[in-house]
Amino acid sequence: MIGKTKYTSQMSKAVSNNGNLTDGPIVPALVQMALPASIGYFFNTMYNAVDTYWAGALSTDSLAGLSLSFPAFGVLLSIAIGVSSGSGALVSNYLGAKNETMARRILAQALVFATLLSSILAVPLFIFLEPILGILGGGPGAQAEGLAYVQIVLLGSPFFVLNSVWNSGLQARGDTKTYRNILIVSFFMNLALDPLFMFTFGMGVRGVALATVLVQAGGIWYIARRGRTLGILKDLTFQDFKPNWALYKEIAEQSLPGILNFFTMAIGSFVITSYIGAFGTSAIAGYGASIRVEQIALIPTIGLNIALATMVGQSNGAGKIERIGQAYKVTLLMGLAIFVGVYTPIFFFGHYLVRFFNEEARVIEVGTAYLQIQSVTFFSYIILFQANSILQGLKRPGAILWIGLFRQVAAPLLVFPFLAYTLGMEVNGVWWGLVVVNWSAAAFTWWWSWRLIHQREKQVKTLEPTVELGEVSQPTA
Repeated sequence: MIGKTKYTSQMSKAVSNNGNLTDGPIVPALVQMALPASIGYFFNTMYNAVDTYWAGALSTDSLAGLSLSFPAFGVLLSIAIGVSSGSGALVSNYLGAKNETMARRILAQALVFATLLSSILAVPLFIFLEPILGILGGGPGAQAEGLAYVQIVLLGSPFFVLNSVWNSGLQARGDTKTYRNILIVSFFMNLALDPLFMFTFGMGVRGVALATVLVQAGGIWYIARRGRTLGILKDLTFQDFKPNWALYKEIAEQSLPGILNFFTMAIGSFVITSYIGAFGTSAIAGYGASIRVEQIALIPTIGLNIALATMVGQSNGAGKIERIGQAYKVTLLMGLAIFVGVYTPIFFFGHYLVRFFNEEARVIEVGTAYLQIQSVTFFSYIILFQANSILQGLKRPGAILWIGLFRQVAAPLLVFPFLAYTLGMEVNGVWWGLVVVNWSAAAFTWWWSWRLIHQREKQVKTLEPTVELGEVSQPTA
């Protein structure tokens, strides 16, 4: 009991002092941030699983339609995740450098910047959505269902983006509990709204999309209220929210690689889905079901990624680079333990998990094969995501884009047709192609992230930790 009390005390102090993560024990601080985030993203993934379940209950075309919507929906998420990760890195660096005023101004500008960017991008995407889905294949029924779903989601695009950027301001301070609460409540709201809109109101798959938009709108109200309580925009005026091109440039430079990286993920989803679509609607449906299972398995690692990015940003701003390497090693070991503990039962019981979403034999066959083959590459995702957290926190995100282009576009276009068609492996060739592509990308990203850490260590030893930039003091990159 004495040891447990001491460890609990360390955890309670780890993210105290207004979210300061530049001092104190590393492991308790990471756990205190990662655990609420992982719980939250568990409910977020279960939220998506509910959508997948009800769509599968409606028809195989509806389930396939949701799978076809992944690329278009990914474009929207690229804005939300890219700007939130970029602005979050800037906020955490400014907090580490004890520049609270600039941390608040960056968040204010990021909220407006992300809303404008997502609204502008949603217009052409909405206009060309039908031909985009037509390219993906899967049959007319699946395409019609995907179109009905994404059209409504695009109309609510600002809600998704604002939620994500607001959350980045909280996470930069080590607060992962607020968003956890939002995601838990969102799950239960979606659990009730999906069948209500789909069946009671007869909206079908459109009901899934409407429920999602309404839940996101409710989340903004709560997270903004929480932000005001914590004072993360304290003392700011209307002028601080008006577009400031100098700050927009700073946000864009940090966010653009992340946006484009997630955009390449949307393109990568397009590439994967187009290859799977050649093998029929059931193959796409099996992929959609197995992806939900894989997302559940990745949940604990998402918490680690968030915790690592926050600690890296603050430590970089404070010039304490030794904490970055230590935290990186700890999270990789934690990720390995998660992989072994979580994916082992999925490998053996994946058949039953896919069957939960759809009982068609071909859907189960394709989904089960995906889950078993992905056991070989699962840990590569952990390496990739944690390395990206390092690059964002060090304010060196440029390589993320090039790695994403290789992993999502260039390599798949070479590997997938060779394995699927030349070697005759069909849809399993796509799954084994993912193994080859992701492990090659993970190996390079791991090497590159350590290279940047060592470079930053040398820089801190020879330079002052901050430099004057205009009227504000900004951490060096």
